[in-house]
Amino acid sequence: MDIKELQNRVIEFRDKREWAQYHNPKDLAISLSLEAAELLEIFQWKDAGEVEAGKSDEEIRRRVKEELGDILIYALTLAHEFTLNPTDIILDKLQINDKKYPAEMVKGKSDKYTAYRGKRGQAKKP
Repeated sequence: MDIKELQNRVIEFRDKREWAQYHNPKDLAISLSLEAAELLEIFQWKDAGEVEAGKSDEEIRRRVKEELGDILIYALTLAHEFTLNPTDIILDKLQINDKKYPAEMVKGKSDKYTAYRGKRGQAKKP
């Protein structure tokens, strides 16, 4: 199943329950943020070792999977509301990020692009 077919399944699920009336862009964006916060809560107060160990803990994996499911469903629904193709969204954003974060400049770094870009977006000289 490709991502567009998956999006159609999400909308079909929603429509069978007559939930479209609640799925306006504002409320979908709020729901996305709330679900992302619930995902963050899983990792709250854990150090890097505990987070790494959680990757193989079945309960943690179940909770992460559930929250990611909610996030992805809301994201696909919001894209549908704006008649945006999820594949195009991701490919376009990767292209934008490729320009903002050229591999040769950022490899191994976690800085925001403004740390190595000038005010006009030009690459700073090393």
